[in-house]
Amino acid sequence: MGRVKHAFTTFILSAMFALLVGSPLFAPSALGQTAQPAPGQATGAIPPGVTPDASIESSYILGPGDRVRVIVYNEQDLSGDFDVDGRGQISVPLVGEIQAGGGTVRQVERTIEDKLRDGFLRDPKVSAQVIGYRPFFILGEVRAPGSYPFVNGMTIVTAVAIAGGYTPRANRREVVIIRTGKEIKATEESIVMPGDTVRINERFF
Repeated sequence: MGRVKHAFTTFILSAMFALLVGSPLFAPSALGQTAQPAPGQATGAIPPGVTPDASIESSYILGPGDRVRVIVYNEQDLSGDFDVDGRGQISVPLVGEIQAGGGTVRQVERTIEDKLRDGFLRDPKVSAQVIGYRPFFILGEVRAPGSYPFVNGMTIVTAVAIAGGYTPRANRREVVIIRTGKEIKATEESIVMPGDTVRINERFF
């Protein structure tokens, strides 16, 4: 009977020790050590070369054909939607014409704030955003080449679909994007930006 009681007591103590070891109190961090992630486990850090904000508007360069919404806080009469004209300018109440083309919406915000601060408002707060992007163009071996409204997240495949699809002579491996005067070799997965010209070349066999 004594042996059975001893064995039972040993079993109970072993079980209690196992539970304690599995407790958060015995975790490496609780013991002053740094827990290391398992191989392949996500750590929450941003991988090298990855931009945290991949939205188009954060780095988008404005140009003729874009439409910008400007909000001057507590100044409804100074707020509104403005088209970027052929010279790259927008006309804002009190401020007049400012150069928007070639800059980002953040730069437009700062320019308007500086001009309003110069004799109009004490501490202006301005917010700007793109509410309409300029069209893109697609040429070459598609069924309906021309100019089309831009769609956010567009790729070459999307652009070709909007233009009616490939012609039988299209070379899907010979795709070029013309952006700000530069030719960029592209694939069907390449991103199309507002104002881009996409050219689908012809195959010869």
